[in-house]
Amino acid sequence: MPMIRYVQADGRAIDADVPLGSSVMQGAVDHFVEGIAAECGGSCSCATCEVSVDAAWLEAVGEACEIERDMLCAAGAAVGARRLACQIEVTDALDGLVVAVPQA
Repeated sequence: MPMIRYVQADGRAIDADVPLGSSVMQGAVDHFVEGIAAECGGSCSCATCEVSVDAAWLEAVGEACEIERDMLCAAGAAVGARRLACQIEVTDALDGLVVAVPQA
């Protein structure tokens, strides 16, 4: 099971084993990561699971799709390293992924 590191706004890190095929958002919800509200349940319609992907992982995670970019822009987030955790599918290639969670 890939391990995802969620870095909280206060610097605390939560390392979580997240099942393959799940989302980074679901991993955060399952491990009670503060700052990931996931109000829409992962349907890319609320931006309450916004994270900042560590620069070393940007290529592996890939770019946001147009709908995700629009949602991030509507939420006032700069696109780039910012992603919606619900749109990042956990794969073996993401073992060790580091994402920062904005202050709740």
